[in-house]
Amino acid sequence: MWKFIVRRLLITMPQLVLLSLLVFVMASFMPGDAFTGQIDPNISPEAIEEQRERLGLNDPWYIQYADWVGNLSKGDLGTSTQYHRPVSDLVWERVVNTFWLSLLSVIFIYAIGLPLGIVSGRWNDRLIDQIITGYTYLGFATPIFIFALVTLWVFGFHFGWFPTGGSVASGLDPGSLEYILSKLNHLLLPALSIALIGVVGTVQYLRSEIIDTKQKDFIVTARAKGAPESRVYNRHIFRNSVLPIAAFFGYEITMLITGSIFVERIYSYPGMGNLFIQSILLRDFPVVTAVVLLFGLAAILGALLSDIILSIVDPRIRIK
Repeated sequence: MWKFIVRRLLITMPQLVLLSLLVFVMASFMPGDAFTGQIDPNISPEAIEEQRERLGLNDPWYIQYADWVGNLSKGDLGTSTQYHRPVSDLVWERVVNTFWLSLLSVIFIYAIGLPLGIVSGRWNDRLIDQIITGYTYLGFATPIFIFALVTLWVFGFHFGWFPTGGSVASGLDPGSLEYILSKLNHLLLPALSIALIGVVGTVQYLRSEIIDTKQKDFIVTARAKGAPESRVYNRHIFRNSVLPIAAFFGYEITMLITGSIFVERIYSYPGMGNLFIQSILLRDFPVVTAVVLLFGLAAILGALLSDIILSIVDPRIRIK
């Protein structure tokens, strides 16, 4: 197992290098830079050009990339050109919020998806299955940013049940019970927006696995021996059908990354996704490259996590 993990981690190194190179090159070729539209018109063009030269913005992209990699190897992600702060400080402030949002979204996805998938697979082709399947089809067809806008308007603005922006109410002492409850209240609606769309893949996947497992010979044999139907489903069908869901867990992380970018922006939630969009709009390329690199690292580690979980829950798989 440990040899497999080390080998996979070594494989991720060239993947991260390639990812960083692509992101840096694409960011370099985007029109404008940190000074575009942000400079006082009273400042002379010579002074602006001097600042670009001082920051290395006039250097070729490969020299800028080499300097960036050199600083990255020292743990320096650079300095934000808009916030005038170290990128690592900005990212750390936002990554904590995104972590809690992603964690709550995953909890909602499996709390909703597993029961719906079991019901849909066990009673397939019945009315309840048709309702659940219709919901999943609607979920597949609905862009997450449209769904997030609708939930924000209905439950945030119309009914006023949830906050419509931010991550915590102002004026509360960090660590207090009111502070924690406020954080949770601000998390619920964005997490539900992500989960109610993200759950459709889990439901359909589990439904298909249950329907396929029901038709296998060992299930027919168990029923022929007179095993109770509840035992057949709980100990045989469900247990074998849920194994691929474990492998699907790591890839949920990638979905959460892409979904959180839009949802955080719509809800003005101060997370990594919102920081990413703001940095693109402000042409804050040091922040853009750092955030995309972390997103890529999370996706790669998510795939590794899926393999490890599957090898643990399924003893038939041996990873050496």
